Amino acid sequence: VQLVESGGGSVQIGGSLRLSCQASGFPSEDYAIGWFRQAPGKEREGVSGRSKRHGNIYCEESLRNRFRISFDDGTNTVYLQMTGARLDDSGVYFCAAFFQPPRFYRKDYYCDESFMKNWGKGVSVTVGS
Repeated sequence: VQLVESGGGSVQIGGSLRLSCQASGFPSEDYAIGWFRQAPGKEREGVSGRSKRHGNIYCEESLRNRFRISFDDGTNTVYLQMTGARLDDSGVYFCAAFFQPPRFYRKDYYCDESFMKNWGKGVSVTVGS
């Protein structure tokens, strides 16, 4: 399994940025993907996730207003669109996944990093004025 993130970089406060995560190596589409981020000096936190089984998930309601997750099944790419960038959005963003999410939904599957089995290397996002 390989997860490759792209799209990181610098963005101005209030601006937009789209991150991509291309997944490969899964036997089928039955996998869960999560986006996590880690700000300097802080713990990694879940942002959003998705699976074919459970749809789109946002780890915090406050993030739902500014982040959108989407999926291109033609390329197995998960996108995370950020709008209204804020200084505290800066950090390294990681894509993570695991195969065959359980039948019954739990937000933790997508927002708690302990459930994730495969990780990308991460991309850096810097929000500045």
